[in-house]
Amino acid sequence: MSVWVTTTPHEQPKRFRSAASRSGEVWSEGDSVQEMAAKKTTGAYTARDLAVLEGLDAVRKRPGMYIGSNDGRGLMHCLWEIFDNSVDEALAGHCTRIEVVLEAGGSVLVNDNGRGIPVDKEPKTKLSGVELVMTKLHAGGKFGGGSYTASGGLHGVGASVVNALSSRLDVEVDRSGKTHGMSFRRGVPGVFDGAGPDGEFQRAKGLNVVGKATRSRTGTRVRWWADPQVFTKDADYDRVTLRERAVQSSFLVPGLSITLRDERDAGDIWEETLQHKGGITEYVEYLSEGASVCSVIRLRGGGNFHETVPVLDGKGHMTSRDVERELGVDIALQWDEGYDATTRSFVNVIATSQGGTHVAGFERALVKVVNDQLKKARILKSSEASVTKDDVIEGLTAVVTVRLAEPQFEGQTKEVLGTPAVSRIVGNVVTKELGQWFTKPPRGEKAAARAVLDKVAAAMRTRVAARAHRDTQRRKSALETSTLPAKLVDCRRSEAEGTELFIVEGDSALGTAKSARDADFQALLPIRGKILNVQKASLADMLKNAECAAIIQVIGGGSGRSFDMDSVRYDKIILMSDADVDGAHIRCLLLTLIHRYLPGLLEDGRVFAAVPPLHRIEILGKGGKGSEVVYSYSDKEMQSIVKTATSKGKRVKEPVQRYKGLGEMDAGQLRETTMDPAKRTLRRMTVGDGTESAGVFDLLMGEQVAPRKDFIIAGARELDIARIDT
Repeated sequence: MSVWVTTTPHEQPKRFRSAASRSGEVWSEGDSVQEMAAKKTTGAYTARDLAVLEGLDAVRKRPGMYIGSNDGRGLMHCLWEIFDNSVDEALAGHCTRIEVVLEAGGSVLVNDNGRGIPVDKEPKTKLSGVELVMTKLHAGGKFGGGSYTASGGLHGVGASVVNALSSRLDVEVDRSGKTHGMSFRRGVPGVFDGAGPDGEFQRAKGLNVVGKATRSRTGTRVRWWADPQVFTKDADYDRVTLRERAVQSSFLVPGLSITLRDERDAGDIWEETLQHKGGITEYVEYLSEGASVCSVIRLRGGGNFHETVPVLDGKGHMTSRDVERELGVDIALQWDEGYDATTRSFVNVIATSQGGTHVAGFERALVKVVNDQLKKARILKSSEASVTKDDVIEGLTAVVTVRLAEPQFEGQTKEVLGTPAVSRIVGNVVTKELGQWFTKPPRGEKAAARAVLDKVAAAMRTRVAARAHRDTQRRKSALETSTLPAKLVDCRRSEAEGTELFIVEGDSALGTAKSARDADFQALLPIRGKILNVQKASLADMLKNAECAAIIQVIGGGSGRSFDMDSVRYDKIILMSDADVDGAHIRCLLLTLIHRYLPGLLEDGRVFAAVPPLHRIEILGKGGKGSEVVYSYSDKEMQSIVKTATSKGKRVKEPVQRYKGLGEMDAGQLRETTMDPAKRTLRRMTVGDGTESAGVFDLLMGEQVAPRKDFIIAGARELDIARIDT
């Protein structure tokens, strides 16, 4: 929120003038804050202040943009970038073996028997394929050129980023009976005179033949040392995390052999080879911990969608084309007798730890299918609520994989899939395949299908029962205590008909209201200023709040879904606050509480806002005759009354009394203007459209600031001051 302060020239703050004199700037006394800021910066910001980061400089300057962080997590991300390139070769059917070695000197070696990085020269840059992918951002064979139909490395920055963040990187490629090699220092090609990163380094370009290889042998070996200038001192490779990632890849690419070796401790060298031929079915069995309710369900399918993307043409140019994509969906899931849910999602071979459109489509379709099957099997009664996602995934272990060319990830770290069409296609596959599994279960699985539905229904009933129990306990503790709040000033009438509850702002107004009220049918409940904004607060926080709990308790009838209109203790609920901005804010907070937890009161038209006056005007008669007291409810109305009286030759007693709050009125004035049913004015609060009203309350009182700001700005120019608070 911005606060604008307007001052006359001679009122300019001294701190501004002193600051200007200290900095050497000359500010005139009439300058605005914006003008002063402009003068402060003029001449200090020139083209010399602009920097252009060339090549891999951007990576070294902002490594977190590419690898997430510069601690151990970023170090592991560098390993994934190189490892995933090898897995992509396996995914394409050209690689059967990958070796990862954590070496004693702090280096890491990734070795595969794939096709090897191309060693011929790229026509546009005249660089070898190895130098191109290692030194140029957004360069590679995964931009629609046909080398890969589906891959994990997609942005063409992985190898070059690792190279930029390494004090030394060596790459060797076996192709065509030769071994080609090249070295780099922080992304710059050259030659080292030693085996490690600390030797003398001389810049040199070009890929060299460093050995011979058999014609049948192909592959790529990448060894690198992380740059201590980039990564923190405690950054290190995590063997457990490495194994988890390797296990995932071995399941996702059946038959792929992955060997892991840790040589960092000479006395405890660890090695393990992972290979699984069962695919994601075996992966689900590996992840599931409890006794199974059914066998592993396999859902396979796919679909096509169109998107407009830049495509690399034969001349090396990027042109936008409408491309048809093919999406393959492969999902394995199983329910067990436990309560924990485990979901692993992958795009090609990349783990999407934060989910994305493929997970959203899977979960949405899963809930829909199970609800349909529960109704069809008549397991749930018509009076029972539908099951939710939490009910369905209780005890569920699922592996969701999709394969497509050039998926759209939300960021370089590839943790969230963003391709919109994936959600629809995955949902269609789940709806069709899982629906068929329930309707026509495989041989021997009919009882299992029924057991799954019974388990989900039981989870729903347990959740509903637990919620009801919690609500009961909360109402007993917070709302249904045997005694009413001590600060309540109740009326004498016991039946609700004709009674009124005034919710009064502050104890000062309470004292006057006590004397002004009719004790027979008018009750008073004081609140302390601005109560909790329940639109942003949780139910538990609302119940803990003394003011909110007292209001619900005094009104009676409970709250939420259990609200009972017949149990309400008063016929009218009247919000009585000051006629100022703070008073309007308090009324808004009270209405938010009522709208969210006591909506029946608004629907029945039993909520009102008192309309206290803003001014008390005493008009003196001609010749010292008796005076007349008139109340006004706005500045405009007050000015009109004064003008009218003056035109008739009457005199208005100066100054006109302005009420800063209800506490400034005496009992007689408050009774006459605000509380006497015969003379007062009440404003009825109603709700025309429940859905629309809920949206408005969420917009104006919710957690999201930006939409509320946009609403205020959009309506500021159209606002009619006369309509404020009407």
